[in-house]
Amino acid sequence: MEQPKKEYYTFNEYMSWDEDVRAELYEGFLIMLAQPTPRHQGVLSEMHGQLWQFLKGKPCRVFPAPLGVKLFEDEDTVFEPDIVVICDNSKLDDKICRGAPDMVIEIRSPSTARMDLKYKYRKYEQAGVREYWVVDPEANYVQAGVLHDGKYITRIYDVEDETAPVAILEECIINLADVFNEE
Repeated sequence: MEQPKKEYYTFNEYMSWDEDVRAELYEGFLIMLAQPTPRHQGVLSEMHGQLWQFLKGKPCRVFPAPLGVKLFEDEDTVFEPDIVVICDNSKLDDKICRGAPDMVIEIRSPSTARMDLKYKYRKYEQAGVREYWVVDPEANYVQAGVLHDGKYITRIYDVEDETAPVAILEECIINLADVFNEE
């Protein structure tokens, strides 16, 4: 796809793009996604692997990026979170998740920090995503937000904590030492 030249894009335009276009829409504004670093991908792979292992044989499913998430039917916003957990399979069609996933994990980079911590945070909260994690692979910590009465209650877990519980998945514990291991 050529570099976009418009100021506003619709969900239908987003859905017509080639699969290899790495982009998100925020209220119609295009956000081109940078190529992830090996560190980013290592953290993503480990977190996805731990969640996949825990969820094997259970009704919830975990998906790594890219999987588009359209939180609101009447809005031209589509995110591609790094990891999503979806417990209601009726939200999945053949291309996208329609509605709030149960959990979203975004792996922060310098180019995405503001988006992850401000704009996406607000949209995920408004949509009712029950748990939202922002993972910082450089500082080795997780900001875990759990939805309570429509607002996220946030806690920070770092590598010294060794583990972080997934609030929406009873008995699911993420081993942070493995997530942040750079070997």
